[in-house]
Amino acid sequence: MSYVEEIYNRVVEKNPAEPEFHQAVKEVLDSLSIVIEQHEEEYRKAALLERLTEPERIVSFRVPWVDDQGQVQVNKGYRVQFNSAIGPYKGGLRFHPTVTRGILKFLGFEQVFKNSLTGLPIGGGKGGSDFDPKGKSDAEVMRFCQSFMTELCKYIGADQDVPAGDIGVGGREIGFLYGQYKRIKGLYEGVLTGKGLTWGGSLARTEATGYGLVYIVEEMLKHQNDDLKNKTVVISGSGNVAIYATEKVQQLGGKVVALSDSNGYVYDPEGIQLDIVKDIKEVHRGRIKEYADRVASATYTGGKGIWAITCDLALPCATQNELLIDDAKTLVANGVKLVAEGANMPTSIEATQYLQSNGVAFMPGKASNAGGVATSALEMTQNSERLSWTFEEVDAKLKDIMVGIYAKVADAAKRYGREGDFVTGANIAGFEKVVDAMTAQGIV
Repeated sequence: MSYVEEIYNRVVEKNPAEPEFHQAVKEVLDSLSIVIEQHEEEYRKAALLERLTEPERIVSFRVPWVDDQGQVQVNKGYRVQFNSAIGPYKGGLRFHPTVTRGILKFLGFEQVFKNSLTGLPIGGGKGGSDFDPKGKSDAEVMRFCQSFMTELCKYIGADQDVPAGDIGVGGREIGFLYGQYKRIKGLYEGVLTGKGLTWGGSLARTEATGYGLVYIVEEMLKHQNDDLKNKTVVISGSGNVAIYATEKVQQLGGKVVALSDSNGYVYDPEGIQLDIVKDIKEVHRGRIKEYADRVASATYTGGKGIWAITCDLALPCATQNELLIDDAKTLVANGVKLVAEGANMPTSIEATQYLQSNGVAFMPGKASNAGGVATSALEMTQNSERLSWTFEEVDAKLKDIMVGIYAKVADAAKRYGREGDFVTGANIAGFEKVVDAMTAQGIV
């Protein structure tokens, strides 16, 4: 049995009932096998893969809070501090009913390689709770966030672990969390990113993940002697990433014709009117169905099915495992040319392999959605220097980082005889930097 197979089986055995984590480990280790085989004896002796697939620390805690009716509620809170070989833990907090320890381990594992690809000194972590902010009053969200941070603050710090937002954690939640951290610790430091602009936040952070996704898509097309002009694009999701990916696609001459949420999707052959989407989602926290009520050219369909819409480019920006093998077959049959992930592992392994084997350029999320964490790290830099950069400065640095990520991914794939295989290239490029650091720092 190969070292890779041995470690994957060990992960499955030691982490039962965590299929997303198993999936993430398998996808990474399978593509790294060509590297690991060359160093198998060395890596085995140092138990390198055992250490790489085991989080350095997992914190689990209860979060009691009081709702508006005076009833005490209890949720679970987590922080998975996966790997700090190249810098303090960095990764979002997710508040959503689907949050489990296994989900956060998968996200934290992916984050290690994503953060490595940015070229910035940040390790990988992830956290969150099964709390659902939807339908809660601001006061309820505040009380939950304060309770959550009362425990989490023991394990984070500007040079230790710097969380950001993720699904269910936006500017409101970051504000409440930061206020409680400052209240308890008495420190005004860059311990969270995604902060408000008046108290340490960075311009372009809101746009960063969506913009970064499109910047790497632009670079992929450039190397095919093509561009975004007049391309038809389908984007799943209608949250922060999807909205700002849509905005940048439109700025670069493409036409986004569909967006979705967990209930269904809207199709507008005339092109999505982004101002209306922003009003629905950002101002009123509404559902995407309302778009079809306000735009005559649009139709709404409940449930899944967004990938049946014919497009040149598909950008899954909603959640994990939303694009499955049958969706991939439909996209290929309809002539899709490029798929890039805006969410974390939204494409199943089978779907990814099908897309690649049918000539579709595919960029995995650890590379293509790294713009958010990259700009979070730029926010950390501004906090440390007590400076604020302009939107244009941050956006230019973001674009340079995404272009750099493409170059690293493409180069790694080419060096190992897998030219054009961006999944393998992203995993190798991210792995090499982390392993070099782990090796240099000894057995820790």
